[in-house]
Amino acid sequence: MLLKTDALSIKFGGLTALDDLNLKIHSGELVGLIGPNGAGKTTVFNLLTGVYSPSGGNIFLSGKSLKGLKPFQVTQSGIARTFQNIRLFSELSVLDNVKIAHNYHLSCSLAESVLRAGRYFPEEEDVERESAKLLEIFNLKDKMHETAKNLPYGEQRRLEIARALATRPSLLLLDEPAAGMNPQETNDLTKMIRWIRGEFALTVLLIEHDMRLVMDLCERIYVLEYGITIAQGAPEKIRRDPRVIEAYLGEEVPDAPH
Repeated sequence: MLLKTDALSIKFGGLTALDDLNLKIHSGELVGLIGPNGAGKTTVFNLLTGVYSPSGGNIFLSGKSLKGLKPFQVTQSGIARTFQNIRLFSELSVLDNVKIAHNYHLSCSLAESVLRAGRYFPEEEDVERESAKLLEIFNLKDKMHETAKNLPYGEQRRLEIARALATRPSLLLLDEPAAGMNPQETNDLTKMIRWIRGEFALTVLLIEHDMRLVMDLCERIYVLEYGITIAQGAPEKIRRDPRVIEAYLGEEVPDAPH
């Protein structure tokens, strides 16, 4: 078991945004989290990454509680995420966006960094080399010195994922990675996520509104509605679940493309 939430809940004032969430995700799984707008999906990610503190319950990563940790401590523990609305350091270069994420694993002291002495230069060389390697994997190496905001939308998505991977996570949270993509870009993204999971030995938890992508990619799916888990299981089970169909306005959830 890599990730487990135990009766996780959060309230904002008198509103219960998430109630009694019990996720169980094993190492290497690719799991989907779906539901209508306002179901509480991004709230789950904010809880898992320490942005929000739960009102009740707990979160365990590899058996260790994450409750009370700050976001940077959660990242150090092995969880990385992307965002529904891309969040890059838009004025920095493509390379610097990835290099920043390596800071979690640097060992040189503040004094060494300021004086550029000791471990500073060896670590800086390692970070640049590893960052360039990641950019090459994501077909961005030829744009490493461009300003991040000047990249096309699809390349900004790839850069955000590359930056997340630079933190060396065991669990990658993807928040609507296909948002704003055309069908060909979505198809390429599906292949990339599947490849990333295998290449980096990752576990992936995915929020996505594109049901064809979810059904094609995910091995198990959790469904939220108004902060409550209404279904969980394999894609075939979820696609035919009456409560899930009702939550999606009476339309049968589409099968994976053939």
